[in-house]
Amino acid sequence: MKIKFGVLVAPVVGFALATALPLLAHHSFSAQFDGSKAIRVQGTLAKIEWTNPHTYFYIDVKDEAGVVLRWGCEAGAPAALSRRGFKRGDLKLGDTVIVDGYRAKDGSRLMDARRVTLPDGRIVSGASEGDGGPQVPQVPDPAGKKQ
Repeated sequence: MKIKFGVLVAPVVGFALATALPLLAHHSFSAQFDGSKAIRVQGTLAKIEWTNPHTYFYIDVKDEAGVVLRWGCEAGAPAALSRRGFKRGDLKLGDTVIVDGYRAKDGSRLMDARRVTLPDGRIVSGASEGDGGPQVPQVPDPAGKKQ
């Protein structure tokens, strides 16, 4: 009887764990990012991870002293980005991109990528749909004006 019960329960438990773990990994915008800290970074694309529930890409950015710092940029799910016209082939290692978004609350070099300016000048949305975060960051441009 114990073996029959185990055979029946194991698939149910396995399914429950498989569907719950991605939900645990997902988070809301406000849990990790500060909607009052809009930033803009420009750098060279160093790494790309097209994964669910978020796409991550990493850019190498030179600070004022010329030191290269790696920034992580979190974007929406690959399918959501694709539906908005942001395709996997739009980013290539070595490309220079501009990313507007919001800084992580913990002060790390991680940002929520809301708007990405590609090397060809095209601007695409990197935002996760319906996450409650501000949609278009108002960041100063190099001339000091808000965009």
